[in-house]
Amino acid sequence: MEEPASIRVGRGQRLTEAVKEDLELYAVAELEDRIEILRGEIARCEAQIGRKRAGRAAADALFGPSSSQT
Repeated sequence: MEEPASIRVGRGQRLTEAVKEDLELYAVAELEDRIEILRGEIARCEAQIGRKRAGRAAADALFGPSSSQT
């Protein structure tokens, strides 16, 4: 008997589902924990943006057209 194929979760789907949750169901402490987790995720995203921008700037400096060429 074949096993059912695993369901693949789309990129960002879990985040989309999380922001739709009914926050009324959470206690204050749970909401505070949730905020800390979200702050950590924001910091992680900002760090990744910084790495991507730095990589792009390095690539542009190496491969981009120089201002002396016309």
